[in-house]
Amino acid sequence: MSDTIFAPATAAGRAAVAVVRLSGPRTRAAVRALAGRLPAARRASLRALADAQGVPIDEALVLWFPAPGSYTGEDSAEFHVHGGPAVVSALVDALAAQGLRLAEPGEFTRRAFEHGKLDLAQAEGVADLVDAETEAQRRQALAQLGGRLSGVQARWRDGLIRASAMLEAAVDFPDEEVPADVAGRARPILEILADELEAAAADVARGEQVREGFRIALLGSPNAGKSTLLNVLARREAAIVSATPGTTRDIIEVPMVLGGYKVIVADTAGLRVTTDEIEAEGVRRAEAWAETAGLRVWLVDGYGDPDPVMPASLRSGDIVLLTKRDLGEGLEGLPGEPFTARSPNDVAWLERSLTETVVEALGGSELPAATRLRHRDLLTEAAARLRQALSQDESLELAAEDVRLAARALDRITGRIDPEDVLGRIFATFCIGK
Repeated sequence: MSDTIFAPATAAGRAAVAVVRLSGPRTRAAVRALAGRLPAARRASLRALADAQGVPIDEALVLWFPAPGSYTGEDSAEFHVHGGPAVVSALVDALAAQGLRLAEPGEFTRRAFEHGKLDLAQAEGVADLVDAETEAQRRQALAQLGGRLSGVQARWRDGLIRASAMLEAAVDFPDEEVPADVAGRARPILEILADELEAAAADVARGEQVREGFRIALLGSPNAGKSTLLNVLARREAAIVSATPGTTRDIIEVPMVLGGYKVIVADTAGLRVTTDEIEAEGVRRAEAWAETAGLRVWLVDGYGDPDPVMPASLRSGDIVLLTKRDLGEGLEGLPGEPFTARSPNDVAWLERSLTETVVEALGGSELPAATRLRHRDLLTEAAARLRQALSQDESLELAAEDVRLAARALDRITGRIDPEDVLGRIFATFCIGK
């Protein structure tokens, strides 16, 4: 925290403008050394930049953010220079020559967290906003950055404090003039909180799917048309299509956007019993991927295969396609929708069906408050502690301790208390310059 750090905040390569950020105690001196004088706070000023030998670097817009009114809470600055790689390189070299250090991934946001500008849940929202690829991801990340989870967590924490105060009063002042049922008054508060925490933990999967992508598995026997369908949905040659059975040996994942949500569609190995070691591993991976998929699309060659492979057990919502209907009359009695990837109408129908499924699964009246597995684990731990407290009929002391432990779990969501190694893992996922 005593170092002054810098980093390009825009992507490498040729561009119209590049931004280089600074933060730390030596920022003021660094700006003066490069730009000659300090600009007015929070006002863009045009300055000619030069290195320590007086060699011109560029004409730039310089912004100065004195502490604590900056993103990091420290003295900070930004140089907006022309985006040529040589210009950025010269500026970076000049900053390094002053003894400033290149920032580590996420270090600017970590300093904002350390100075109380953001809590940990909001910092995770920053990372998600930088990584957002779809409208749904953007809205979810922006809500978290705006304090949606932090606000809900604060309300839960206030409830725990009230319940804990009641239990502590009953434990510490049994002979004082406190209501006889003071401990009993804590029970309905804890029951409501436990229900809300469990519901929030269960909803994390939806938030995780918005962030990472809703998984759709294409399944079926070899040569059922899975690779062809993947290429049609992806609108590019993502998978090899061949008449040779077993061409697809591994999972081929293609990201796309349906209904404003990120979706990952996977072409998988054909499901059959085989003695080929490599193909058998592909079948195993296909089955494993299908277990975690949000939607499974089964492709069945119902127009030529005298013994088509049908799924042994369909999950609710699975889609079954009887492929190759363009080849002629199909087999009788097979459940599913006749389909051919050659028909624009069939493909349009399937895309509508997939979109409706994704929107129904991930949409809702409001975005989930918690969006990461870390959140789910802590919410589950807090709920379990409250259930344990509610079961402590004979010992108010143990119940009070369980409530305190539940509050500690919630505090770790926003980073009130968290081990240093956990913080390191979280901020390491950020990009350089953020």
